[in-house]
Amino acid sequence: MITLRKSQDRGYADHGWLKSFHSFSFAGYYDPQHMGWGNLRVINEDRIAPGMGFGTHSHRNMEIISYVLSGELAHKDSMGNVKGIPPGDVQRMSAGSGVTHSEFNHAEGKETHFLQIWIMPNVAEIAPSYEQKAIAAAAKDGQLTLIASNNPNEGAVKIYADASLYAGVFNAGQAAHLTLGLARKAYVHLIRGQLDVNHTTLHAGDALLIEDETQITIANGSDAEVLVFDLALV
Repeated sequence: MITLRKSQDRGYADHGWLKSFHSFSFAGYYDPQHMGWGNLRVINEDRIAPGMGFGTHSHRNMEIISYVLSGELAHKDSMGNVKGIPPGDVQRMSAGSGVTHSEFNHAEGKETHFLQIWIMPNVAEIAPSYEQKAIAAAAKDGQLTLIASNNPNEGAVKIYADASLYAGVFNAGQAAHLTLGLARKAYVHLIRGQLDVNHTTLHAGDALLIEDETQITIANGSDAEVLVFDLALV
């Protein structure tokens, strides 16, 4: 079964300094039909105004991934990490037994555009940890590349969750396939451009919620950047 969710059907919040689309219920946006998908809990598409950001706040028992699309995200946390996250990097923070952090856009005159992703962990109360890796553009060109997993390769960050996250960039003539286990769900989020996934056409911000399927097929991309999640059924 494949369900299309259009970009305009997402929740939206405009805080002035922050404009955010919510794929699932988050903060002031509540939709009982969209509380998450499998163990994927949050995808927020955030745009942070120059000089603004999220002040110090806490998390616990959640795998948090940041995927920066443009600008740069400044990160500081209670583990002592002070990092800049540029486009092309994937950052993972395992909140575990508890962590505080802040995220800011320090660039003058330039918006930071990124995806904030939360996945429910399969272990609780672990020591919090941080990891960040650069994903080369060539690695995503015309293929789905693993960028986060419970069982990662050297190019991906490790998450403490029963999930894998793939990224790819596709244009005309490029295609890719991903095989799914029977007891899995999948979620496809199109970041930009246009793309056909399992014969369904997606535009920027659209998503597919997938279950009881054994394969994802990607084709007919036009300046398309996509994330594909292989998820537990939870």
